[in-house]
Amino acid sequence: MCESDPAACASPPLSSRLPPVAVIGGGITGLVAAWRLSLAGCGVRLFEASSRTGGAIRTLHERGGWMPEAGPNTLLVKTREFHALIDDLGLVSRLMHANSGAAKRFLIRGGRIRAVPQSPVGALVTPLLSPPTKLRIAAEVLFASQRERAEDLSLADFARGHYGREFVDYALNPLVAGIYAGDPEKLSARLSFPFLWQAERTHGSLIRGQIAQMRARLRQGGPKAALISFAGGVQILTDTLTAALPAGAAELEASIKSLTPVPGARAASSGRWRIRWQNTLRGGDTREEIFSSVVLALPADALARLEIAGARPLAPLAAVEYPPVASLFAGYKREQISHPLDGFGVLAPERERRRFLGVLFSSSLFPGRAPDGCVALTIMIGGTRQPGLARLPSDELMREVLPDVSRLLGIRGEPVFTHHQLAERAIPQYNLGYERHLAAIEACEGAHSGLHIGGHVRDGISVPACVSSGERLAARVLGEA
Repeated sequence: MCESDPAACASPPLSSRLPPVAVIGGGITGLVAAWRLSLAGCGVRLFEASSRTGGAIRTLHERGGWMPEAGPNTLLVKTREFHALIDDLGLVSRLMHANSGAAKRFLIRGGRIRAVPQSPVGALVTPLLSPPTKLRIAAEVLFASQRERAEDLSLADFARGHYGREFVDYALNPLVAGIYAGDPEKLSARLSFPFLWQAERTHGSLIRGQIAQMRARLRQGGPKAALISFAGGVQILTDTLTAALPAGAAELEASIKSLTPVPGARAASSGRWRIRWQNTLRGGDTREEIFSSVVLALPADALARLEIAGARPLAPLAAVEYPPVASLFAGYKREQISHPLDGFGVLAPERERRRFLGVLFSSSLFPGRAPDGCVALTIMIGGTRQPGLARLPSDELMREVLPDVSRLLGIRGEPVFTHHQLAERAIPQYNLGYERHLAAIEACEGAHSGLHIGGHVRDGISVPACVSSGERLAARVLGEA
């Protein structure tokens, strides 16, 4: 079990029978790829530009028993692949499922918190949507037929065509803020929510299509969707992967200068790539190493800067939008808050003009996020909606945001604990026209044998999607070895 004995998952060593592979990028995608390759017998070198692995995943353990997540707070898992990873890493004993009340979600309408309906009867009586919109949803479920679209369109236009403007304003808009911190008027329907695109193509009705997708997954032996974390926080996952790599495999503070194909190298065993890199921890000396294959698991801006074969073929990716998102973790005594906090959290539609995107009821989801007698909220701010607000200094941000949250949830007094985190470039936006970035990635791979590119810029923004990307990258490298 890796949890108690990381070395058990770390064999074989770097001097294994297969040629070495370079994995560039030490986030979850790169870690999964590197670990799978090492288990298969490949020598692996993981290069990470920062001083730590894990990328956006980071759990803090603060004095007094507070545990903010500086990155993803929860993981929505739907695949056997992810559960297999947890099992292989020996993390099953640390797996935590969200409180059963997490299924309850809230939205704001008319300045009030309202529960999102969880049943057909609830959908009929909810004040979140008007009777005409409810009738439109019901008609779509009953009468919509399969539809094959020739062209992509914005996610907002896609949803308006099914359910109308009110649904976009008070259901889709806050949902997109919670997932992408983005704008449904700009996001690609086909790429940002591919399961909805597929549901329309196969069933016409988005609701019937999603139900069919869920049933098909279960018939094929897939697990039910589960909202999870780990005892000790999400970072346990990336820490365990890092510890399970062969000794010396991870090179931190490593700045990649260039990737150059080795002339005349054709077989994987001959070494096809020369990598020049600089380690700022060791006086900035520049080194060169030869690798059979290269895996790139980097964000768009890093890919855009990368020199490959004397050029920058991924330079167009510099245009990928990454809005800033600030998270404000606020701890209170339980008696300070009148709202029962009996659910996942509350999202704010843009039309409600709040100073935040949403509030996660962190201590209601998993134990250990706040000390006894206290509760913890995680307030998400900024995104494409209010990027300037996300960049405010901590004191100013709290003055802007906390009174708004306090009025909404019935909070009396100031928080007893706060932690502020800014992700300047938080989430890539799969906006309309994003196909050109995917085409640049595909063309780069096609032009360079032994080069494999994945991660959130290509394969989905969620942690489980990035895990799947890492698994596929490793399989592709092994397939050509």
